[in-house]
Amino acid sequence: MNLEAMGLTKNLKNDFDRLKHNEEMIIGRVALEHKRMYRVWTEQGELLCEVTGKFSFDAVNREDYPAVGDWVILKPRTEEGKGSIYSVLPRFSKFSRKSAGRTAEEQIVAANVDTIFLVNSLNDDLNLRRMERYLLLAWESGANPVIILSKADLCANIEEKLSVVQAIAFGGVPVIPISAETMSGLEQLGPYLQPGKTIALLGSSGVGKSTLTNRLLGDEKQVVQEIRRADDKGRHTTTHRELIQLPNGSILIDTPGMRELQLWESSDGLSETFSDIDELAEECRFRDCQHTDEPGCAVVGAIVEGALAPERLTSYNKLQKELSYIERKADKRAQTEVKNKWKNITKQMRQKKKF
Repeated sequence: MNLEAMGLTKNLKNDFDRLKHNEEMIIGRVALEHKRMYRVWTEQGELLCEVTGKFSFDAVNREDYPAVGDWVILKPRTEEGKGSIYSVLPRFSKFSRKSAGRTAEEQIVAANVDTIFLVNSLNDDLNLRRMERYLLLAWESGANPVIILSKADLCANIEEKLSVVQAIAFGGVPVIPISAETMSGLEQLGPYLQPGKTIALLGSSGVGKSTLTNRLLGDEKQVVQEIRRADDKGRHTTTHRELIQLPNGSILIDTPGMRELQLWESSDGLSETFSDIDELAEECRFRDCQHTDEPGCAVVGAIVEGALAPERLTSYNKLQKELSYIERKADKRAQTEVKNKWKNITKQMRQKKKF
């Protein structure tokens, strides 16, 4: 396998040379993860790997473990086709969300991604508030977001919907309508699908990610299911995250549809996604303006004048509160984890002294 064609850069090579323990270790890229087992692309071919015991002991959070797209340092085993992962190389980007449930824990959806295709379908399920949420996390990831409006062949008022989406796509985010069925608009994706570059497809169930993957791949690799006619919502087609190399040399990560997209430490992304509100806030009379009923509020003034949709301010306030809540929970969790780790270390040291 040619790792340069799979995204291996000079910086990653330097990190590998600096961090590897001995000459037996090699570098690889995680192509698939399933229950802490990893399929890894290497120059020796694809290896089925798991992390070492020391790796598990040192890992504090879920984010410390390898994710699809990660570059890792590993050692092939004597068993053919097997390997052990010793460490994860520094990531240059990662798309994360809060894991499902009540605990404040980060779940990395894709790592070392150059461009994120945020796929939304041009049907009755088009949701601007959900799109803002995706944009926020995309900006925070370190990758470049591109909004893909799929199923353009089914949309009668495409110019109207394109206009409302462009109204929330700040920071120069491209908005590209496509139809995977008629192949229209796919040529506009070309500049992002370059050899060695990694693109992640993100979006809800039924928006057409798997169909788009099949068109770009030129093969019906991904199973496709019909959306429910009753509400235009989709069913999960892709069941896991996986690296797929396209014929032109670019790498695609097709991800399962996300019914739940909770934020994770995205304060910078909030400013990028809602740069219009932040710019208006600079003109408010008071620096600590809450944009409710304060005199001289430029944000409320823009809503009154029709220059800003009230739903956008509501979404901004809601996401701010959610981020603040996650930050408080994450701080408490981090304190507990550090405390428990030191308790375990102390316990082990006492046991050694007995012997």
